[in-house]
Amino acid sequence: MKRSVLTRYRIMAYVTGVLLVALTFGMIGKYVLDVGGAADFTQVVSIAHGWLYVVYLVFAFDLGSKAKWPVKKQLWVLLAGTVPTAAFFVERSISRELEGKVADKAPAVA
Repeated sequence: MKRSVLTRYRIMAYVTGVLLVALTFGMIGKYVLDVGGAADFTQVVSIAHGWLYVVYLVFAFDLGSKAKWPVKKQLWVLLAGTVPTAAFFVERSISRELEGKVADKAPAVA
């Protein structure tokens, strides 16, 4: 498996995680604290998170299929983008697991 497959998954996991945390804070500001402007913020962030979550799903599915994960593990990784902060922990776990399995393009030194 190429390192780029893991790298693009990691980037999208962080982007999705950050947007979901921002959306959570926006919803708290909108519904609990009644902060002005929170409605516009949550609308923009929710649209961005929704579209980027689809990209995350594609990259996570690609990673899982190349890593030959069982269905349960694949679902666990795919759903990590729906629980605030879960994407960070799952990404870290997956990165540690696959670090030894990725192939670098660096030439061998003789």
